[in-house]
Amino acid sequence: MVDTVRHEGPEGHTTLSGLTEAEAREFHRYFTASFLGFLALAIVAHGLTYAFAPWGVNM
Repeated sequence: MVDTVRHEGPEGHTTLSGLTEAEAREFHRYFTASFLGFLALAIVAHGLTYAFAPWGVNM
């Protein structure tokens, strides 16, 4: 059986991740920023690919 790490916060709430609310918010901020950066890069890459080799044209 796997033991689950639980962190008890100041109000007595427990979390499965073991992070405090402040740590979870900080992680979420970095995760969201990284995801949006990756998404922007993917959109630019797809746009450039379509500009130089359009798919679905003359099919």
